[in-house]
Amino acid sequence: MSLDTADKQKLIDSHQIHPTDTGSVEIQVAMLSERITKLSDHLQKNNQDYSSRQGLLKMIGKRKRLLSYIKNKDVNKYSNLIKKLGIRG
Repeated sequence: MSLDTADKQKLIDSHQIHPTDTGSVEIQVAMLSERITKLSDHLQKNNQDYSSRQGLLKMIGKRKRLLSYIKNKDVNKYSNLIKKLGIRG
C-alpha cells in the first residue's frame, strides 16, 4: 500500500514549508496519513490480513509520535496540520 511518486509529489507540494523541503515533520505526517487511509481501505476488504494490520498499527503509532512532537514544538502548527489533514488530534 505504498504511494506512487505523483501522489508523494502532490503531498510534498501541499505541505512543504520552503521550496526545497521534502522531509519535514509535516510532510512525514501527511504521507503517513495517506498510507494509513489506503491501508485501512484495504483492511476493510481483507479483514484477515493480519500482517498488514500490524503494519497499520505501527504507522499509526509513528504518526502519533510525530504529532506529539509538533504539538510540543508549536501548537498552532499542530492545529493547522490537524485541520488540513482532517484527522483527530
